Amino acid sequence: MVKVGMVSLGCSKNQVDAERLLSMLQGEGYEICADPAQCEAVVVNTCGFIEDAKRESIETILEFAQEKGRGALRCLVVTGCLAERYREELAAEIPEADVVLGIGKNSDIAAAIRQALAGERVVSFGPKEALALEGERVLANPPYYAYVKVAEGCDNRCSYCAIPMIRGRFRSRTIEHIIEEVRRLAAQGVREINLVAQDTSRYGLDLYGAYKLPELIRQVCRVEGVHWVRILYCYPERITDQLIAVMAEEPKVVKYIDLPVQHGSGRVLREMNRQGDADSILQVVRRIREGIPGVVVRTTMIAGFPGETEEDFGELQRLVGEARFQRLGCFAYSQEEGTPAGEREDQLPQELRRRRADLIMEQQAPIAFAFAQSCIGKELEILVEGTEGGRYYGRSYMDAPDIDTRVWFTPKAPVAPGEFVQVAITGSEEYDLVGEAR
Repeated sequence: MVKVGMVSLGCSKNQVDAERLLSMLQGEGYEICADPAQCEAVVVNTCGFIEDAKRESIETILEFAQEKGRGALRCLVVTGCLAERYREELAAEIPEADVVLGIGKNSDIAAAIRQALAGERVVSFGPKEALALEGERVLANPPYYAYVKVAEGCDNRCSYCAIPMIRGRFRSRTIEHIIEEVRRLAAQGVREINLVAQDTSRYGLDLYGAYKLPELIRQVCRVEGVHWVRILYCYPERITDQLIAVMAEEPKVVKYIDLPVQHGSGRVLREMNRQGDADSILQVVRRIREGIPGVVVRTTMIAGFPGETEEDFGELQRLVGEARFQRLGCFAYSQEEGTPAGEREDQLPQELRRRRADLIMEQQAPIAFAFAQSCIGKELEILVEGTEGGRYYGRSYMDAPDIDTRVWFTPKAPVAPGEFVQVAITGSEEYDLVGEAR
């Protein structure tokens, strides 16, 4: 039996694709192996979103290319966003890749590896829309949580973003198929469902002619075995009163929303092909906080967009100061070829972009620290994730997997990953919380 390993880079949506690839391979008789050194074939599921992600993908591919012939590894497979975005260019420049598949050919992966192991190089691409929306999965993360992709692609056409050219048009899955998948995951022991898409708040518009995220959330919450439901990647202009009401009313929905606002300057947002300004975003944040008591709002921002003036940057700083987002990440603008923003001549120096991103994170630090301090004295439900240095750690409703903070605690009795415990918060370590289990 041929052993195959997987390295998946980039976002949670890409991880879902990787898990479907693993299921396809397993179904075709391949043995999934966690140790790449023991594998005859390794699949690198790449990210091609921004420059840093592309660099990481290429470095990972080259690392495995160097391992070919040294041990068991005989076949290097490259798929995912980088392969889709650069297609023949990547195949030509990295001849060590035995298989290069675009996302529209993911379903051919098992046959492609067989061909490569027989000595044939496979370079194959298809329509982006051929990427299946459905499929079984082999979970690559801890078994108690999973991401559920509710849609593929994006129609927003933000001027800085390459996702539409990589992933194609926005395509919603049916409610029935999503619920069927959630039931399967719950039956496997998944307790936390994280709903994701490039724009989760747009869900259903293409398929049903209306925003259907609130209805979908209610149905997900009816699935037995699901304990937490988390909603990621919602655009500010699509935060409806109905969505706020559902999040407030459904006890399984964690009071947490990921709201990528990107900037505070109305001028910059228009040039990003986005909507609003600092004041309209602040109004949305107020509506969310008034409608969902205790809600935690996470956001992402971009500093150093082409033509960003000191005044524009000041609006971004004002938004950070007034909104007091509990969770925030700011990235230096990445100039991406093929995008309208990437072709502009008024690019800011890379050093200035990074400096402005650093300034936003410096501004956010005391806000995040103050929020952590405000949690002292509260009792939180914690999803146990593991132990380190003699202490247990886990996540509260305020923390999405992989990106947010931890809660460290001392239990009264041994607990296992995937269990939920009540923890009294007694202190903080910078942004992480510390407590004792009840």
